[in-house]
Amino acid sequence: MSGTQSITVARGDGIGPEIMDATLTILREADARLAIEEIEIGEKVYHRGITSGIAPESWESLRRTKVFLKAPITTPQGGGFKSLNVTVRKSLGLYANVRPCVSYFPFVETKHPVMDVVIVRENEEDTYGGIEHRQTAQVMQSLKLISQPGCERICRYAFEYARVNNRKKVTCFSKDNIMKLSDGLFHKVFEDVAKEYPNIQNEHWIVDIGAAKLADTPEAFDVVVMPNLYGDILSDVAAQIAGSVGLAGSSNIGEHVAMFEAIHGSAPRRAGQNLANPSGLLLGAVMMLVHIGQTDIAERVHNAWLRTLEDGMHTYDVFTEQYSKQKVGTKEFAAEVVKRLGQNPQQLRPVQYVAGAPIQVATPKFDPSKGPKKDLVGVDLFIDWPNADRTELPAKMKSLSGEGLELTMVSNRGVKIWPEGFSETFCTDHWCCRYLAPGRGVVAHAQIVALLDRAANAGIDFCKTEHLCNFDGQPGYSFAQG
Repeated sequence: MSGTQSITVARGDGIGPEIMDATLTILREADARLAIEEIEIGEKVYHRGITSGIAPESWESLRRTKVFLKAPITTPQGGGFKSLNVTVRKSLGLYANVRPCVSYFPFVETKHPVMDVVIVRENEEDTYGGIEHRQTAQVMQSLKLISQPGCERICRYAFEYARVNNRKKVTCFSKDNIMKLSDGLFHKVFEDVAKEYPNIQNEHWIVDIGAAKLADTPEAFDVVVMPNLYGDILSDVAAQIAGSVGLAGSSNIGEHVAMFEAIHGSAPRRAGQNLANPSGLLLGAVMMLVHIGQTDIAERVHNAWLRTLEDGMHTYDVFTEQYSKQKVGTKEFAAEVVKRLGQNPQQLRPVQYVAGAPIQVATPKFDPSKGPKKDLVGVDLFIDWPNADRTELPAKMKSLSGEGLELTMVSNRGVKIWPEGFSETFCTDHWCCRYLAPGRGVVAHAQIVALLDRAANAGIDFCKTEHLCNFDGQPGYSFAQG
């Protein structure tokens, strides 16, 4: 039995304070061994002029306790405000987002009565880097960055989670038939890591058909690992088809710090009405208890919660005439759970947690001396060209060739326009002009600088460059459609 654990608590915005009060009441009555430090985050902090949504001294609490129980927050729309959820996850290296999606049929309505799926979502990379630029009057850009260490760490975590929790299969979702480099890397790393776990089944699905299968036949899946954006979307889908997003908690796991929360938002329209369901945050707190080694309390709380569902004490969001006995508010629901501490469910399966250290996956180390041979072979020059007559552009850009770089292609939004493009292809004012060394040889940075100088002197409004490199002789860049 572990000793007292210091944790950092934030009550959040909207319904956050209410569901946190309910959660902490249950934890206290269950004799959870916790020493609580409270911090303020979210809307009030934003409006004090702290654009991150969290004060510097609050970071110190998180780094000291290393355990964060967080209620939902509201991120102001518009302006320069970044999502605090993403900021905390990335700043503290919380690379794994784990979201169990379980059905509680027949006490919570669902079309999938035997669903028990765990979504393991990569939590730091992908489009959630938030690296965006307006390139032209018509075109916005959002960069998707996926790294080898990031892929390896999340895939290994998924297999370790399956091993520790006696799960039989890990499935990878990606879109590597289209994004052959970024999602292709995720898929490749998944297959490499899977070889180290021969006793656990593994499979891969293209994310679109995989999502359709998950929505239709979730019992076909066990643990599903995927990049950040797909994981964010599909974990909400999975939670909803299991019964309700309001019932789902999640953990955010890093090497040094972990954060636990509900997967839903702050729902300001429901704030202050004693209506909100605290179950998502409570189950996030149960995951926290398991993480800090208080599995006895985790079982006590979780089983009491299951018994409360069975007994028909339901908040408005899951209330049905058929299976609910009483519609209760946030505070009353917490009181009903407290009444059942020490009881097990009679029809739903009681939970039993495995005691032991939290799953640890070290950040993969990269040895530069063993990396691939990198050769610079050209450059993609992106330009702002609002001229409606596209026929003028190739000749103008071809005139810039020289000093070991030749124009080989002009594309628009990833579709080849020249040579031999189609007049039917819709184009914007954002063009990519690809220059390569003749004979596919290597080039120097100075040659690219000289090309940019020629473009500037010609009055070309270039807005971006991307170096084209081969790695061990293989192109490290995509080809245009067509």
